[in-house]
Amino acid sequence: MARTTGSHSDITGPRIVAAAQHLIAKHGFAAVSMRQIAREVGVQAGALYNYFPDKQSMLKELMLAHMQDLLADVRALPLQDPPTDLETFVRFHIAQNRGRADAVFIAYMELRNLTEENFAEVEALRRDYERFLEGILAKGAAQGQFKIDNPRITARALIAMLNGVNTWFREGGALSLTEVQDLYWALVRQTAGAK
Repeated sequence: MARTTGSHSDITGPRIVAAAQHLIAKHGFAAVSMRQIAREVGVQAGALYNYFPDKQSMLKELMLAHMQDLLADVRALPLQDPPTDLETFVRFHIAQNRGRADAVFIAYMELRNLTEENFAEVEALRRDYERFLEGILAKGAAQGQFKIDNPRITARALIAMLNGVNTWFREGGALSLTEVQDLYWALVRQTAGAK
């Protein structure tokens, strides 16, 4: 099938990704067809196969790209001491989630639709992200700056709590993003028993 006039791979590829993210986040992976994504982008359905061999590959690549970007960004954070690093992580995570709401939703809610092999690939990156926070918590606990028994479980619980911001926060609502970050940092500080 021919590409729509004016279609270029450096433009079309990112548009396909954006359309797929939007539609899957809105309707769910199972309910979205390659034809719908193509229609949203304005290309023939066959054109999508120049970028992704099938819908499963598309889902995996959306999740991998999100997790790879997230890991690169979190690893670039300046680290100082565990209490400061924990606050930095909290503020970073909330801000990142707000800027990538569709990608975050897909990364957590569509895991069930991955094949076993694809799930293992995505889960390995998710675990790396958890380990980043776990490392901060473990170091703080070892230094007596946090009172936690299990850094791994605490990291998972904190990430789940922070992810919840996307379910209720709205721009222009009663709280600004900074106020939400302040409130959640206070909750995390209490949970970690930070001095």
